[in-house]
Order: sequence, then C-alpha cells, then structure tokens
Amino acid sequence: MNVTIYDVAREANVSMATVSRVVNGNPNVKPATRKKVLHTIERLGYRPNAVARGLASKKTTTVGVIIPDISSIFFSELARGIDDIATMYKYNIILSNSDQNKDKELQLINTMLEKQVDGIVFMGGNISDEHVHQLKSSPVPVALAATIDPSQEIPSVNIDYQEAAYEATKLLIENGTTNPAFVSAQEETEINNQKYEGYARALKEANQEVNPDLIVKGDYTYDSGIEAAHQYLEMDNKPTAIFVASDEMALGVIHGIQDKGLRVPEDIEVFGFDNTRLATMVRPTLSTIVQPMYDIGAVAMRLLTKYMNKEEVTDQNVILPHRMIERSSTKAR
Repeated sequence: MNVTIYDVAREANVSMATVSRVVNGNPNVKPATRKKVLHTIERLGYRPNAVARGLASKKTTTVGVIIPDISSIFFSELARGIDDIATMYKYNIILSNSDQNKDKELQLINTMLEKQVDGIVFMGGNISDEHVHQLKSSPVPVALAATIDPSQEIPSVNIDYQEAAYEATKLLIENGTTNPAFVSAQEETEINNQKYEGYARALKEANQEVNPDLIVKGDYTYDSGIEAAHQYLEMDNKPTAIFVASDEMALGVIHGIQDKGLRVPEDIEVFGFDNTRLATMVRPTLSTIVQPMYDIGAVAMRLLTKYMNKEEVTDQNVILPHRMIERSSTKAR
C-alpha cells in the first residue's frame, strides 16, 4: 500500500498540516519537529502525491511538451532547451510524441490538460483551425516552438524561415548557378511555405524563373533525400546546385549524388537547413542555415513561464536570429 500523509502524521505524532508544511518547505515549523517529520518520511518511504498537491494549490509544477518525433536530432535538441529552462524554474516535463499526426496531436493536448499541467509547449507541423481553437481555449498557457500559427494568436518562438531560405538560395546563385533546385517538404505547413517563398524570392531577384520540375518534395528523411537526388540526376538538364529544406534530407542528397559517381561540390553544390550535428558528420561537410534549435526550445519555455507566473510579456511571437555557415558542400567564394 502507498504511504499517505496521514500515515506520516500519525507516526510522527503531528498534524497533517504540519507534515504538509514540512514537505512544502514552509519555514513556520520548529527545527525539532521538522527533523522528526523528515526522519519519519524517510523511514516510511513517503512520496508526496503531486496530483493531490496540485489540486490543493491549483499548480502541479508540470509542463506538457508535445513533440512530433522524439528520435529527430532537430526536435531532441529543442526538447533539451525546454527541459533545461524547466529545471531552472523548477518545473517537471511530461513529454509526448505525436508522430505529427493531427488527430493524435489534438488528443495529446486533451491528455495533457487532463493531467492538470500548468502549461503546454507544442511543436507540430500544420496548425489547423482545430489546433488554434483547442489551444486558444486551453485553461493553461500554451507556447509554440519552431511552429507557426498563421493567425499569430498563439505565443511562439521561431526564426525568419523565408529570409533564411532566401539567403541560402541567393548564395547558390551568386556561386554561378542558374535555377538551383529545391528539395522541399510534402506537408503544407507555414514553415515549409515560407521556405518556398524565400527560395522563389531569390530566383525572382536574380531574374530566374521557378521551374516546377526542379522542386522535389521529401518527408524530411535521409531516404527521401537520396530519392530526390536520383530524380534530379535522371534529368537531361541536371541542376548544378540544390537547396534542401533540412540537413537530414541534405545528407541523403549528397550520398545520392555520390552514388551516381558525381562529386559535391564540384559537380553539384548542396546547401542544407538547421545545422544539426549531421552537418559535420557527412563528407564533404554541409553548408547550412544555422537554426538555434536549443535556444528556440529554451526561449519557448521561458516565454511559457512568464505566462504561467503572470509576468509581463512584451513580445508573444519571438523571432530569433539565424545565420549561414559555409562548409565544403558549396564552392568557396
């Protein structure tokens, strides 16, 4: 049987209120009494019930984190930033994997609320009207990380994805490429749309047309990058540079090119997006957009703590800086 606060109070010969004050660190307890209660807690192996304490204080000091793919290097780095700040502010994390499935995402939001979390950090793909309605009607604060609500009504932390894609594409054009290819993503999310808009803006600025044949959609996996590369290499007019929407797909693109006996960057340049650890594990090393993944998670969690603690929030939609890093997969300028 579980040891209860009543058992501790009876064994220590004190009131349950006294045990509660000791457990919660209330200073209004005599040192001798505190020592006796703590000794009894240790002897009985008592563990305070966080849910019961939460019902009394209306706080559980837990935060629900909904993540699309816990195995992803990108999202695991985000989660690390969230967890570090949560620990700093003495919150515990309940982490759930949504598989970027809409129905599962909506279900997990309800599950988190049923667990009486004090707030939710949500990472997902396409933020639908149903997501917005459910998140806005949440009785606890919600913050989005690396996820965009097109209505801008839900607090969020991101980078300027359009500008980042524009800068990457512009670099390839300045390196002498005409009509660089773009490995995009299948899902129609706001982030993916912004990456496409940045790519198209760089082409337009250089008086180059967007060629639909040069836009191949993958699913952010390594295998889809290989498939995209093989598709490009079957074309009569092969691209000489490829901008890829994620590092993992970019690795697949590089290896797909090498599978066919071509060289990177001598024959085809490749530029990625995210700057995950994968970027330095491939040969040649990957030029990419540096997205501050850890910082996005950390800032999103700090933003959430402000709402949970009713602190002043000056900007609910935070845009963090990004930068480019040129490595060996693009030509030296």
